[in-house]
Amino acid sequence: MDTNMLQLYAVTDSQWLKEGQTLAEAVEAAIKGGVTMVQLREKHLDDEAFIALAKDVKKVTDAYHIPFLINDNINVCQACDADGVHVGQEDMAAAKAREILGKDKIIGVTAKTVEQAQEAVRQGADYLGSGAMFGSSTKSEAKPMTMEEFSKIRQAVDIPIVLIGGIDAANIRELTGSGAQGAAIVSGIFAKEDIEGAARELKQLSLEVFPPEVKD
Repeated sequence: MDTNMLQLYAVTDSQWLKEGQTLAEAVEAAIKGGVTMVQLREKHLDDEAFIALAKDVKKVTDAYHIPFLINDNINVCQACDADGVHVGQEDMAAAKAREILGKDKIIGVTAKTVEQAQEAVRQGADYLGSGAMFGSSTKSEAKPMTMEEFSKIRQAVDIPIVLIGGIDAANIRELTGSGAQGAAIVSGIFAKEDIEGAARELKQLSLEVFPPEVKD
């Protein structure tokens, strides 16, 4: 996995859609603004509706050659041939996801402690998602993570990490020097009236905060 994929990682939330707007249209606007990866997170849908939506959004990500991941749901990932899946601590174990999806799919794991991070690496995760850095627009119970806590996770593992939790253009610079490879953003993109413009501003900031790794 190219770690630069994680630089500006958009996580969808249909609650922010404008009247008459489809999620595929919102995702396309975000990609035009500079998003480097898209995760489809729609916890309220049954599998049939989730698969239909995933196929619709994947047409857009494929057209722009942007990696497309499914949140939690292995069945949906397989049904739409997404590039991978992101699993939380209460979801399927990373090792099981790897067993089902094979070596060529991307597997991300939420890790909020050093122990969780090390276990995710042991089970074959390609990257970690850590937070919440500034609270959360989607999880009211999310406990904020201090930079000191994150630093322990960063030092404990050597795979890429994306930070998540209430990150937007107003606070992303506070993550400078964290050692993470990117930021996962929900409302900071999709809740904005101008999604493309919001993504473009965040892309410029993310280039500063998470400098791209230069490949040999």
